[in-house]
Amino acid sequence: MKIKTISKKDNELCFILSGINHIYANTLRRLMLVEVPTLAIDEVTFIKNDSSLYDEIIAHRLGLLPLVSDLKVYERKDTCSCKGKGCSKCQLTFSLKTKGPCTVYASDLESNDKKVKPKFPETPIVKLLDGQKLELESTAICGIGKEHIKFSPGLIYYRNYPKIELKNCKNKEIVDICPKKVFEFKDKLIIKNLERCDLCLACVEACKDESIKVTPSETDFVFFIESFGQLKPKAIFETAVKVLDSKLDEFEKKLKSPKKEEKPKKKAKKTKKKKK
Repeated sequence: MKIKTISKKDNELCFILSGINHIYANTLRRLMLVEVPTLAIDEVTFIKNDSSLYDEIIAHRLGLLPLVSDLKVYERKDTCSCKGKGCSKCQLTFSLKTKGPCTVYASDLESNDKKVKPKFPETPIVKLLDGQKLELESTAICGIGKEHIKFSPGLIYYRNYPKIELKNCKNKEIVDICPKKVFEFKDKLIIKNLERCDLCLACVEACKDESIKVTPSETDFVFFIESFGQLKPKAIFETAVKVLDSKLDEFEKKLKSPKKEEKPKKKAKKTKKKKK
């Protein structure tokens, strides 16, 4: 398996993964979406709410705020040493106390861990009029997207890497027809940006002499990771690979030591009482 980076930004990563198949590619995609843990607000206690929004709406908005997550410090409750009771290793608290007139932003939340904060501090939560108050306390926990979408770390998808064969194509119009600007013309049509091709086949439809052949690769895939902000795209991919390794190790252990099947207990025979 080989990895080649195409583009890399703060919250976006695009790379080519070679030497795998559709099953492995889709498994990685699903693991990144629903098995990579992140922090999110899970419970909210309202002390005072004079705003125009119901408690449930504000709680929902708080739960969807992307929180910068440190997986080296926090872990899920089901794997924590506290056995789900709640401790500093698996949860943290946010508090908010403000009075209008003002707009309450994500930056107004005060955390007991300064490293964990909303990724986008200018996200508006609610607008308070003159004299209105909002006071609450919330608890953030570490979870995975399989439990709730608010724990999902980002938007992850992939497509087949393209294979393009040109047979002395001299159709200049293909350059403008291609929406991704894959080709350029120098005496004949040549490939300029192969990675941009998304297999729309517009070039094939426009070229009636079959001088262009486009097919999807069965072993190479282009992955796109767009992080919501909790984790860096690279951390999302690396964590998903670790999760896959742990699941395979667990599966191997179960294969080597299968549990003995318990024999079903025999039901006691019912005896009918004789009528006198």
